Amino acid sequence: MNTQSKFGTSQPVLRKEDDRFLKGTGEYVEDATPKGALFGYMFRSSVAHGEISELDVDDAREMDGVHLILTAADLDEAGVKNAMGASIIDNRDGTKGAAPVRPILATTRVRFVGEPVAFIVADTMAQAKDAAEAILFDTDDLDVHMEVAPGGPALHDEAPDNVAYDWGIGDEEATNAAFEAAAKTVSLDIVDNRIIANSMESRGCYAEMKDDRLHFAYSGQGVWGTRDAIASTLGMEKEAVKVTTPDVGGGFGMKAFNYPEYFCVAQACRALGKPVRWQAERTESMLSDNSGRDLVTKAELAFDENNKITAYRAHATSNMGAYNSGFAQYIQSDLASRVLMGVYDVQTAYYRNTGIYTNTTQVDAYRGAGRPEAIFTLERVIDFAARELGVDPLELRRKNFIPADSFPYKTVTGELYDVGDFHKVLARAEVEADLAGFPARRDAAETKGKKLGLGVCYYIESILGDPGETAKIEFTDAGRVNLYVGTQSNGQGHETVYAQFLNEYAGIPIELVDMVQGDSDRIAKGGGTGGSRSVTTQGTATRATALSAVEKFKPFVAEQLDVPEVAFEEGQFRAGGSNRVMTMIEAAELAHQEGRVDLLITEETTELPGRSFPNGCHIAEMEIDPETGVTQCVKYTVVDDFGNLMNPMLAEGQVHGGVVQGIGQAVSEHVVYDEDGQLLTATFMDYGMPRAGDMPMIAFYSEPVPSTANVLGMKGCGEAGTVGALAAVANGVQDALWDLGLRQVDMPFTPHRVWEMLNTATAAE
Repeated sequence: MNTQSKFGTSQPVLRKEDDRFLKGTGEYVEDATPKGALFGYMFRSSVAHGEISELDVDDAREMDGVHLILTAADLDEAGVKNAMGASIIDNRDGTKGAAPVRPILATTRVRFVGEPVAFIVADTMAQAKDAAEAILFDTDDLDVHMEVAPGGPALHDEAPDNVAYDWGIGDEEATNAAFEAAAKTVSLDIVDNRIIANSMESRGCYAEMKDDRLHFAYSGQGVWGTRDAIASTLGMEKEAVKVTTPDVGGGFGMKAFNYPEYFCVAQACRALGKPVRWQAERTESMLSDNSGRDLVTKAELAFDENNKITAYRAHATSNMGAYNSGFAQYIQSDLASRVLMGVYDVQTAYYRNTGIYTNTTQVDAYRGAGRPEAIFTLERVIDFAARELGVDPLELRRKNFIPADSFPYKTVTGELYDVGDFHKVLARAEVEADLAGFPARRDAAETKGKKLGLGVCYYIESILGDPGETAKIEFTDAGRVNLYVGTQSNGQGHETVYAQFLNEYAGIPIELVDMVQGDSDRIAKGGGTGGSRSVTTQGTATRATALSAVEKFKPFVAEQLDVPEVAFEEGQFRAGGSNRVMTMIEAAELAHQEGRVDLLITEETTELPGRSFPNGCHIAEMEIDPETGVTQCVKYTVVDDFGNLMNPMLAEGQVHGGVVQGIGQAVSEHVVYDEDGQLLTATFMDYGMPRAGDMPMIAFYSEPVPSTANVLGMKGCGEAGTVGALAAVANGVQDALWDLGLRQVDMPFTPHRVWEMLNTATAAE
């Protein structure tokens, strides 16, 4: 049967993987854990900063059911390198950023509440927790540094004034000169609050020994980096380590990195020769998962007399937490700079980013990784400038857009935008959001005693990650097709979209495709998932592999049909001038029968020539109850340019999820520590996760301008919803409160914070 027209690309195909997820037959880490695996439990620091004066695990080792307790000394004795890896960026003066050792298990000092100190392995979790209670642990407390600013109590000798790095990009001298010559300038301090990813499935892993090799399985976003890190840290050959990922219940960047628990589980398994498992409890995740955002930026715009932006200047101060995480030094510096000027035609800018160590959990990538931070800052200050200058926010954006005839366009920070038509997208958004009807909706809100504000954000994103990817097709003797991919689904619907490519280009029925991912043995290499790269890189490779398989089969099919040659049309091979046809699956079955193993596996690697740049306009209407401070998003409209959509329904779903995460951060999510570094928001009783009832209907529209950076004209869409949502919501709240004289409004807009703002405004009258 030819299902190409129904299930090919650009069709809103239902997610095929949902059948097993909805029936509860998905296989996550806890489902895949070997029977009889021992339980791992991490003993963590209860203080934010202190010299370890006592760590005695002798009594705990004698507890019932305890098989092993690892401390820093045990790792050293076993030859395990007690240090986590991290990427280090260059400072403005050309030196390297600070690189203090982040131990797997604390050595002489602890630097944040939740820092791993000892790893316990027991028959049951209850026994492991009982053993933790028997550990004697004490510290000589040190002063705690919580302020995201240079200075304060020192965390690391390698980081004077607690500065992790001091990075910059652009022409500082020319930018300062442009501000001196400007007709008008506008400045705004912008807070981007800290959040916790809180994926539905917490981090977890297990390890087992098989055939003298270590098999490590975990809930992550790629296998090859983790394999290499485990092998290097444990002093093993790469070939002696296999890493797999089963189904993953959400990643959002937080699961893209290695964590101390992974190395402890691997070493415990190797030491005991028995399978060992570990799964984070929710509070444990909140204490130990990499957080996101957490920066303060002073942003400034310079204008000429016609409100054309002449220069942009920004200095962000970012919280690194107690140590460097995997890519933390690059997130709000280099990655943010990729979209520093957004969609605006400005060639004079300077961006400085300073990273600060504090006695808190590490901060790293969270959905968007630097791009949401940069766009939030830019779109907040341009909206603020429009109000200060007394001009319409949309018109100020239009005046400064990169013209549609200027592409390809090289930005001030060196990105090459290949295509774009921002005027067209904004015009569509204005219509779809019914901005003409907003004054009437605002008046109606006023009659109910509510304040209604209109927030706009025009974002652009730079799709990051490895531009290369490999795909392999294998026709099995069961009449099915294995598709091997180098990306890792965290719930995005990869199984469906990639199967659509095989259907489109090789006529293979979508229901016969089995995706193979997350296995360092079965897949030689891959870029994993991150930076919205999957559909562009893996999609391009899958298309190339499908086309290559078709070409390989043509001579064989012609021979089987006893014709000189065949064409491939409408999902099947066809003999010219006749109605004789053969499907790819039928051809593969014959190849099996004929012993043509050379036809049964096809593999291709492709590399994209450049990044894609999804962009779009988000418009939020924010309603505030002045009596209670309750702030709600009551109407939300998105018009996106994702290029050609491979599955419009899944793209819309990605946007919905991203927008909800953005609204969540803006309205309710906030990580709070006390002055002693204790986490006060360590459960869902205290941390304000967004609920479905808090969300509006999210209207999504596509206004594509196909990318030239890949043959299918695609642009990544996985993070775009979050990139646009933050500023749209914040600008909506700013608009609602503007006539009260409030000029500094910062996320999160919780009822108490908004109520305080309103009362501050009332007291000032």
